[in-house]
Formats: sequence, structure tokens, C-alpha cells
Amino acid sequence: MKKILSLLILVAATFLNGCGYTTSSTLPGHLKTIYIDRLANEISYTSSTSREVYFPLLEVDARNAIIDRFQFDGNLTLTDTDRADLVLKGKLIEYERQGLRFTDNDTIQEYRVNVVVALELWDMTKGEIKWAEPRFVGQATYFLSGPEATTEESAVQEALKDLARRIVERTVEDW
Repeated sequence: MKKILSLLILVAATFLNGCGYTTSSTLPGHLKTIYIDRLANEISYTSSTSREVYFPLLEVDARNAIIDRFQFDGNLTLTDTDRADLVLKGKLIEYERQGLRFTDNDTIQEYRVNVVVALELWDMTKGEIKWAEPRFVGQATYFLSGPEATTEESAVQEALKDLARRIVERTVEDW
């Protein structure tokens, strides 16, 4: 009987103690608001190394995805630039499409798309850069055929969502 009681106490203590993981922000308490600046589109669509595909308003879609993700996260409130504690500035610098999966005769079945941005997060309360990332990447994959087939445009939207998620995590959790 004592062994069962000891085991129950041990199990209860383990569950009540928890693992110590938290999803709360690691931001200092004085940082409560953020402004997401317009992104410049500096992707070279005409160079010999690029895919030469232009996605209209990609910079607008990227900014909207970032704004949506900050709103979903809720740790920082979006505001105007003159009232913001933090300002996120950036530019789109590259769009990449790479073949991932090939058939026996080297036909591409699956692609990975990467949307690459250069970012700076400014702490306006101190007038300094909190962090800078020269090549921050959002990515997604898509199949050309089969039951999981999608379009490149839908993969780009998923890559923008991935990019936005990573930006919010970098800002709020700073891991």
C-alpha cells in the first residue's frame, strides 16, 4: 500500500511540476508595440541566375502575411510608426525555385520555393537595432502532379506564411 501511495505522489508531483516549457514572449516588458514597414522588392527578375518569373505585389503579400502573423501571435500590438516601440524594416532580395524530387528520366516531380528577405528590427525606445538578418528564408514545397499537386503561386503563399511565422518567432522568442 505504501508503494502505491508513493508512486501516486511521484506521478502527481511530476505532472504538477511540468517541464518548464513556455510559449510566452521573451521580450522586455517595455516593448509592447510594433510597426511593420513596407518591404522593398529588390529581387532581380532579369538576371541569368533567377527564375525570371515575376509575382505581382509579392512585397505587399509578404508584409500582409507578417502583419497577420503578429496579430495571430498577440504578444505585440501593431501600431503607427511614430508610436511603435519596435519597427521591422526589410526588403525582398531573392526568389528561388529548386527541384527536389525527380523521376527516373530526370523530370521534376516536386519543387521547393524560397522567399528570401533581409530584415532589421529596430528598438525605437533605445534607437538601436535589436537584431538583423541578411538572409531570412521562408519556404514551401509543391508537387507538379499527383494527389498533392498544387500551383507555384500557392506554394509562394505558403512560403510567405512560413516566412512570417519565422519572423514572429525570431522577434518574440529570440531563440
